[in-house]
Amino acid sequence: MLIKEQVDQYHSEGYVVARSLIDEVALDQLRELVSEMLVGAEELTEHNEKFDLEPSHKASEPKVRRIKTPHKWHSFFWDLIRSPRLVSCLTDLLGSDVRLHGSKLNLKSSQEGSAVEWHQDWAFYPHSNDHVLAVGLMMDDMTLDNGPLLVVPGSHRVNKVWNHHQDGYFCGAIPASQNRDLDFEGAIPCLGKAGDCSFHHVRLVHGSAQNTSQSPRRLMLYECAAADAWPYLKFSDLEEFNGRMIVGEPTLEPRSTDVPIRMPFPEAKRQGSIYENQTSAADRFFT
Repeated sequence: MLIKEQVDQYHSEGYVVARSLIDEVALDQLRELVSEMLVGAEELTEHNEKFDLEPSHKASEPKVRRIKTPHKWHSFFWDLIRSPRLVSCLTDLLGSDVRLHGSKLNLKSSQEGSAVEWHQDWAFYPHSNDHVLAVGLMMDDMTLDNGPLLVVPGSHRVNKVWNHHQDGYFCGAIPASQNRDLDFEGAIPCLGKAGDCSFHHVRLVHGSAQNTSQSPRRLMLYECAAADAWPYLKFSDLEEFNGRMIVGEPTLEPRSTDVPIRMPFPEAKRQGSIYENQTSAADRFFT
């Protein structure tokens, strides 16, 4: 589904947006399913294994900022990532054998929606090689004012992992004022229509601002890796690991390449999602 120019852009700039990969029927099914899932968050007073809540969340006005690992809660999320159009794009970028590393659904409430500070996904889940990317399935139109994904083009090709620590602990955010080699002001927004998908390299520096629009925005994210890219963290069950193959065959022979790695330890003072990790980051860009 990707033409040569799109593949070249991904390798050169670290990201690409592909149009109309998800049709309206599937989008409507996805939106309905997500609405049904969110009903379960109304009575919560704190985060749990399924939901990450906005600080302003309350039962009378529930606000969820993330559904965690949605592929574990409903098979429809598997149906989406294994759809022919998405599989075609993944194999264009990662090769014939691709595994799901994880998933999350980020929601930004209107006139709010937590910002995500600049970071590299690589800082959270380093692998034996960096043939790893994230797919961003746009459930709503992504506009300049609703907190779209922002990327720093070419930052994935810099041979370093930027510091995501503060006061000696991992915080999941790059200190905004200490990295003058990153052009945050020149970041590119990944805009698109509902049904479009972004693909960004695991080492690409990215983030997102708050949603200042009058409408909520929802982005379904899949973390995908070449089958020979093995994670250094949180691996314990080979059967479950191999069961996450999206396409192709698993392998017992990891491929190691000379890529920079910085482990996310000591762990963040507030463990949980990236939002919780980043609460300890004082040198912020968006807030």
